[in-house]
Amino acid sequence: MKIKGIYFLYRILQAFALPFLLLYFLLRAARDRRYWRSFGQRFGFLPRSFQQTGPGAIWLHAVSVGEVLACAGLATRLREVFPHSRLFVSSSTLAGYATARQKLEPAGAGVFYAPVDTVWAVRRVLRMLQPSLVAIAETEIWPNLYREVKRTGAALAIVNGRISDRALPRYLRLRWLFGAVLPQADAVLAQSDAMAGRFRAVGAPADRVAVAGNLKYDFEPRAAGAGSPPLAWIESTGPGPLWIAASTMPPAAPDDVDEDDAVIAAFQQLRRAHPELRLILAPRKPERFDAAARKLDAAGIGYVRRSAMAGSGPVLLLDSIGELSGLFGAADVVFMGGTLARRGGHNVLEPALYGKPVIAGPHMENFQEIAEAFRGAGGCVEITGVGELAGAVARLLEAPEEAREIGRLARACAEARRGAAARTAARLRELYDANVPCYRLAQPWYALGWPLARLWEWGGAGRQRRQMARQRALDVPVISVGNISMGGTGKTPCVLRLAELLRNAGRQPGILTRGYGRGSPERYLVVAPGAATSAEHTGDEPQIFVRSGLAPVGVGADRYQAGAALRREFAVDVMLLDDGLQHRRLARNLDIVLVDGLKPFGGGRIFPLGRLREPLGALARAGIVVITRSEFSDLAPAIGNVVRRYNRSARVFCATVQPQAWVEHATGREIGIRIRPFERAGAICGLGNPQAFRRTLESLGVKPVETVEFPDHHRYTPQELRRVAEQMASLGATALVTTEKDAVNLCEDWEALIAPLELYWLRVTIAFDRTEEFLELVLKCTGMEPHSLIGEPPPS
Repeated sequence: MKIKGIYFLYRILQAFALPFLLLYFLLRAARDRRYWRSFGQRFGFLPRSFQQTGPGAIWLHAVSVGEVLACAGLATRLREVFPHSRLFVSSSTLAGYATARQKLEPAGAGVFYAPVDTVWAVRRVLRMLQPSLVAIAETEIWPNLYREVKRTGAALAIVNGRISDRALPRYLRLRWLFGAVLPQADAVLAQSDAMAGRFRAVGAPADRVAVAGNLKYDFEPRAAGAGSPPLAWIESTGPGPLWIAASTMPPAAPDDVDEDDAVIAAFQQLRRAHPELRLILAPRKPERFDAAARKLDAAGIGYVRRSAMAGSGPVLLLDSIGELSGLFGAADVVFMGGTLARRGGHNVLEPALYGKPVIAGPHMENFQEIAEAFRGAGGCVEITGVGELAGAVARLLEAPEEAREIGRLARACAEARRGAAARTAARLRELYDANVPCYRLAQPWYALGWPLARLWEWGGAGRQRRQMARQRALDVPVISVGNISMGGTGKTPCVLRLAELLRNAGRQPGILTRGYGRGSPERYLVVAPGAATSAEHTGDEPQIFVRSGLAPVGVGADRYQAGAALRREFAVDVMLLDDGLQHRRLARNLDIVLVDGLKPFGGGRIFPLGRLREPLGALARAGIVVITRSEFSDLAPAIGNVVRRYNRSARVFCATVQPQAWVEHATGREIGIRIRPFERAGAICGLGNPQAFRRTLESLGVKPVETVEFPDHHRYTPQELRRVAEQMASLGATALVTTEKDAVNLCEDWEALIAPLELYWLRVTIAFDRTEEFLELVLKCTGMEPHSLIGEPPPS
């Protein structure tokens, strides 16, 4: 009750503060139009391209420039650990956003402005991104963000955690708040033992706090490219020594130091003894760029502004974001700003990893651990005030051997402490694998859907009870292949692959299917393998079974009657029940339940709130669980962990889609999958999960000019085909590509309707990760013994 009261109070205070927050953004936008462009994202309205169709993404929040740069190595490592998951990076400041776009967006990260900490803004972002993991850098502790992430079931971690000396007393005073918020985090990965102790002191559960090291040590130095304008300026201004004054700061109080003034004064003094000395002045805050230019004008120093690359002189005013770190390699001496002014310091690791001597003032409170390490190793030059700056620079310029030795010691100190990114990523992988989150509809749709979901659940349970009361059994083993969610999970290719494996083991399988959408009036059909029928007669999925030639097919709502007919007409000794998990009228020896690796568990909620046909407790009926499309997802371990909560005995396998051939639909000619029979193609599909088809095309290097999606089991009309063909041709396509299921649903005269485009469909199969173990388990569960080894043809 105490925690609920704290959150209630927090939300009340937010409601009163919201008008002032809006006014703040409007005032900032009046001075900088970039705030206008960030406004929508700060309230949860992200680009449509960020929309994810299922869980699995990773959201990394880094509030500003320093955090973004610190997390750059972690972001790279996360891309390696989670190769199939989209990485999103948020920042709160204009400079942080710009740095993230420059450093991380080219590597595939989606970059956006973090939402303000209101429930509705945070929920919008979570529904859009559907992250399985949210990692927050350093000390961003936002009550609504933390609580809403955990309500979805996603993992939440603080990475590179630190609480500065200046912030610690304030955090301790607010322990009543942080003690309610920090337990929401699954892990707090602190920079050091001291920082870990501070997090425990302000309310983090002791057993969730661990030391992973400082991510800033894992910075990867990358010199500016050959086309860099600042690098061109360095090369064009001669061979003289170069001093970089990095991240200079304004005064923290009226009696404090203005570091731009200090650097300009020291430069003027140094130029008397070192007339060839050049300076790169890089203010930390963009709003200080113009002020620094005015100070250089007032001092009568010639300079070039990076934004215009105009002017001349020995000073480059670096009024840009994200370029500084690439220039440290060209420096002879570096002064790190934020250390003379009472600002707590900035990160000295970047120039140190280039092996450069770094000068720092007395204020390194925010980087105390790093300062102590460098001080102990002799890897930096410390000064106590403004008056020592010029002398420290001169000393290093006039003693190059000493400067190189200090730089060498700094680099060795930094490199000895690397590895935090790997340790952090490994722990985040453990958290990611613990659960599959689910995301609920926004209000009022959730409130409207909740009673309907309860009715659906109640009705489904009643229907299954009635079916169980009238359940009948065939005189051969029955293997059901089904799922607990709506939409495609790959049942059709799984049934076909299982039929193939059983035939190779000497069995004679038959396939039982409902025949959704069939037009035949008979109560059930029995169709021989390879018989000449149509999708209108049998339904689209039965037609695929028939065309495969692997087994006879029984079609009908009453699968017992269809199975009995198959037994009478064919020498069938095992039945494969397609989509049979909820069809309880026919007894089965084994339930194989498929879970889609891209959209597992239908969002975790019963229809219409989600796509579940029945509660997750239905997993208890499974003898085998197969995670399909696992090659496109990093969620397989998490799915397995969810399955084991409901069923500890079921064996879990992974299955991947294996493209086999392109089929020219007009002729039936098969073309090797490595051969591209078309130049540019448009894609059409009507599947339960069209994302799987898109991902398969991507894996083959096919980038359709456009993809048009239709509902599952869609029958194509002449008007639709003509319209789609015209649309694709206008975009430069020479062919249409689709799936086998869509190909059997084409109308008559399809060829003339899409002319001059050609049509190809993709023949695919499913491959299990442990095929022999899978088949052995199927045979054991059904009491069958193989008549021959796997891979051998069945007896004639």
